[in-house]
Formats: sequence, structure tokens, C-alpha cells
Amino acid sequence: MKAVRFHEHGGLDVLRYEDAPDPVISSTEVLVRVKACALNHLDIHLRRGVRKMSLPHIVGADVAGEIAAAGAEVRNWKAGQKVLLQPGVSCGVCPACLSGDDNLCRQYAVLGSAGDGGYAELVKVPEANVMPYPEGLSWEQAAAVPLVFLTAWHMLLNRARMRAGDTVLVIGAGSGVGSAAIQIVKLFHGRVITVAGSDAKLAKARELGADETINHATQDITAEVKRITGKRGVDVVFEHVGQATWNHSYMSLATGGRLVTCGVTSGYEASIDLRYLFSKNLSLIGSFMGRKDELIELMEFVKQGKLKPVVDRVFPLAEARAAQEHIEKREQFGKVVLQC
Repeated sequence: MKAVRFHEHGGLDVLRYEDAPDPVISSTEVLVRVKACALNHLDIHLRRGVRKMSLPHIVGADVAGEIAAAGAEVRNWKAGQKVLLQPGVSCGVCPACLSGDDNLCRQYAVLGSAGDGGYAELVKVPEANVMPYPEGLSWEQAAAVPLVFLTAWHMLLNRARMRAGDTVLVIGAGSGVGSAAIQIVKLFHGRVITVAGSDAKLAKARELGADETINHATQDITAEVKRITGKRGVDVVFEHVGQATWNHSYMSLATGGRLVTCGVTSGYEASIDLRYLFSKNLSLIGSFMGRKDELIELMEFVKQGKLKPVVDRVFPLAEARAAQEHIEKREQFGKVVLQC
């Protein structure tokens, strides 16, 4: 098969479009012919060497495609079926998995992180990671759904316990997870204040339902939040940028507010003033991916058209280097997708 691999960690130049061995499936695995694979910041972090792995390696967590083959013990899927892949891989038998908290499994990994992922013509996954294809969406739109919508759903509804009427500050409107978060907050009747670095991105955020917008290139985030909310602050901050926005996010919280975070695209060092933490009854919450049943639940809203994947650009698989560069330049609004 053709695949994009890296044989060493480093910059964009380590990505190679080349021949690679076809994956060999076990009796409980499914082989999928990749039609589209959406990019995530995780792909870039892994390529740069944020964690050690066997090399050469293929990244890519978000896959839509057709089943090419199924193992002998696979009962629910057969060759030719269109499918979407659940990006979180877990053991399936530990107490966390059996209780439904598969994202808390000690063996939990994102597809393309521990093993090879979707920057390829073929990828193998456990049967448990295969989901029905959301008809009505293109391959590229379908691939743009799983990781970011699952992450945003889990952050807002499970971890931050967002309620109808809450005011939510969504950092990074132009990101895939940010564009998903805006839609989820509006679906559950919240008020969205969102942040981006250009007026063009903020205009697109308003089209998705954002009520108020802040241009961080020309405006002070905290000051604008205070102005918009009458000095009250927000109930929830949806944070995934990290160091560059952390202080603004923290200081934008209302009394009793919750800050939920899932990423550090700008850096991982942050500090807090503990006086505000206890005197204002604030909550700082970490979140990583989400439960499989949450993905099943949110996919119903996708099928109904109430949650819509946002695709910024589509690149051929052979141009994965250009696709990652597009993300590194922060030029996108929504998801960047590889077409296989």
C-alpha cells in the first residue's frame, strides 16, 4: 500500500509518501480501505517526537472508509461496508472499559498513536472500533467528525457539566474542536463567546452560532469577556490552547466557574493565583477524548444535521506534508482532511 510515514522524529521534511507493507489483521480485527483521514494536532506532536514509538510510523486517528477484509471471529461486519472508525482504542475487558469509561482504560490509545493510523491506503482496527457510516456525508465530512466532536462533547457535557443557559467561552474558534464546541453549546441552549485571531474566522464562528466574538490579535480576551458579561465572567471556559491563553481563560471565569482543558497547542506551562481558585469556588478540569457511548450518542445529532462537520481543505494523501504545514500556520477554520 501507499502510506505517509516518518522514519525519525522532526520537522515536516521527515514525512515520506512511500510504499509500506499492508497491515495483517488478527481474527478479531477489521481491515479498512481508507477513503479519507482527518488531521489533528496530535499528528504533529507525534511527528515531532512528543512520545517514543516504533519507527517507521503512520499517524492518523480519524478515518472513514470501506471494509476490505474482516477477521474470522468478526461477526458484525463484512467486506464492502462503508464505515467510520472510533479513534480511541482500549482493552475492552478492564473495570474501566466494562463500566463504560473506556477512555480511562490504562491501555487506552488514540488510533495512529500506539499503532499505525490512517495516513495510508489501508488501516487495521479492532472490531469494537468500527461504527456505521453516517449516510448523507461525504467521505471527507465523515472523517472530520469523530475525534473533535467526541472530545468537545465529553469536555462540555461530561466533565464541565454544562447546563442550558450557561455562558461558555470557547477558545480557538477556528480549530476543529473549537468549531465542534460552538455547535454543541448552542445545541444545548448555551451562550457562546468565542475567540480567534482574525475577523474572517470570527465571521465563520458566527455562522456556526456564536453569540459574541473576540479577536485576540486586536482585543484583550479577559477585558472583552468582562465587558460582554457585565463583569460577571463565564460559567465554562473551553480551553485547548494552553500557555498562550491560560491566564485569560482562568481570569474570565465567574464565581463557581469551570475551566475544562484538553490540549496545549501553544505550550504546557501555566500558573494560577490560588486565591481566586478557592475564594471564587472555581474548578479546573482535565479531559481526554471521551466514551464510546458518547460518540454513538452524538452521531445521532450528526445524522439529523444538528451537528455539522466543518471541513476547511482537502489534500491528497501524497500531500500530507502540505496539509500539516497548513495546520502549523493556523490558517484553517475547521478540519483539514487527507483524501486517499
